[in-house]
Amino acid sequence: MTLQNLPVTIDDIRAARERIKDHILLTPLLIAPRLSQQFEANIMVKYENMQATNSFKERGALNKLLHLTNEEKKKGVITVSAGNHAQALAYHAQRLGIPTTVVMPVTTPGVKVEAAERYGASVVLAGDTVSD
Repeated sequence: MTLQNLPVTIDDIRAARERIKDHILLTPLLIAPRLSQQFEANIMVKYENMQATNSFKERGALNKLLHLTNEEKKKGVITVSAGNHAQALAYHAQRLGIPTTVVMPVTTPGVKVEAAERYGASVVLAGDTVSD
């Protein structure tokens, strides 16, 4: 799937699940007692905070990385993000040997910058916001 092939189909979702399954934790879907009580319904929560970077963003980032051609992998990837996507992309790109550059606002908390760098990304700080 490419961005030009939207909308995403159920077959795209199933293919992505198959593609990433050996790289991602299968996280539990559990009832959230307090939310369920508050809304008088059985509310379930998917515990994606158990992923290596504590975010569901790993799924999409990894799926895209696994779509890259060998030539694209050699060129590397770049993203603009102030946090979770940057970390997810950097983490999986490092595992797959793909050079990564992350552009983050200068206002990004140091812990987010350090995490992206720890995962092997070259971090560029620019602008005050992600939109900049």
